[in-house]
Amino acid sequence: MSFREEKFFALASIDYAGMSIEDLRKLFRETLKSGVHGLCSSPYEEGQEPGDQLSEEQIRRRLEVMKPYTKWIRSFSCTDGNELLPKIAKEMGMKTLVGAWLGDDPKINKKELEGLINLAKQGYVDIAAVGNEVMYRGDLNEEELLEKIYYVKGSIKNLNIPVGYVDAYYEFQERPAITEACDIILANCYPFWEGCDLDYSILYMKDMYNKALRAGNGKKVIITETGWPSEGTPLQGAFPSEENAIKYFINTQKWSQEEDIEIFYFSSFDESWKVGGEGDVGAFWGIWDNNEKLKY
Repeated sequence: MSFREEKFFALASIDYAGMSIEDLRKLFRETLKSGVHGLCSSPYEEGQEPGDQLSEEQIRRRLEVMKPYTKWIRSFSCTDGNELLPKIAKEMGMKTLVGAWLGDDPKINKKELEGLINLAKQGYVDIAAVGNEVMYRGDLNEEELLEKIYYVKGSIKNLNIPVGYVDAYYEFQERPAITEACDIILANCYPFWEGCDLDYSILYMKDMYNKALRAGNGKKVIITETGWPSEGTPLQGAFPSEENAIKYFINTQKWSQEEDIEIFYFSSFDESWKVGGEGDVGAFWGIWDNNEKLKY
């Protein structure tokens, strides 16, 4: 794995030995209060799921919860009320990484792309993301995705807004044409989903980041998602728990600050609908629970 020895020892200087769960919660709260680069928005309330209409009230309420702790918000869609998210975030003084959600429905894809372009032209977008894990899911082929990336780039070319695509870090190694199309590399890095033990998870994420960095050949890399679930079924050596979720968050923020890595933490709030695609762990990625109460 790629790491600088002095940084490894700095990271290892966090000694959790003998800490009670209350000690860890206190350290978590101190770390959160000191601020994080970015948070992934989780606007869906209990009983809602993508495709449901979001209200301005619920988006505003949740952004108010997040506002004291972050400078950046990442959104995932430009339809069904999600288009309000960057507008309200900008009103609150935050920066925005705005995503168009692309899937296998051409009509929805068109609405998403036009929504992203319109938001950019209105001044609500600092970074534009054309699709999220589309290659990973197989919803589009590479040529279809490239056409959409270049369409957005051409539509906002005079606005000085970097345009990228979000996917797992290794996709940028395996798909050089997509990497070439991006102004900026937006990489999702999840040691948990690769069964990594918590003790090695930050070194593992460093390696993920460095692979995306090498693939980008000089382009800036942002980690657009990383996190650790607080409950659910283990995956190989990766164990969900409150203790592990707290430690992963603290370690991630320490690395982010030490090496000036821009990271959007996943996620802000627990969302029950995610169990459909991820199993029981899907509901427990949030810093806050689905009632907007800080979990730790």
